[in-house]
Amino acid sequence: MTTGTHLASFVHRDPAESLTLAQEEALQRAVAKVVALGAQVGVSAEQMIQLLQSGLSVGELLDYLAARTGKIA
Repeated sequence: MTTGTHLASFVHRDPAESLTLAQEEALQRAVAKVVALGAQVGVSAEQMIQLLQSGLSVGELLDYLAARTGKIA
């Protein structure tokens, strides 16, 4: 499962539901990968948060980061 798929599965959850330990660990790994990719392409975690808060979806954020790498999937 890709990082984007992991993140998307958490975004569409009922916020009132608690995460299982396995889900929480998977989410932490996925976020760490996104933050690492952002750092590689010059986008800080704070900038990514601002992009998400301004309305960018997680998928769009991943597309944006991929475009900055020059390797559009």
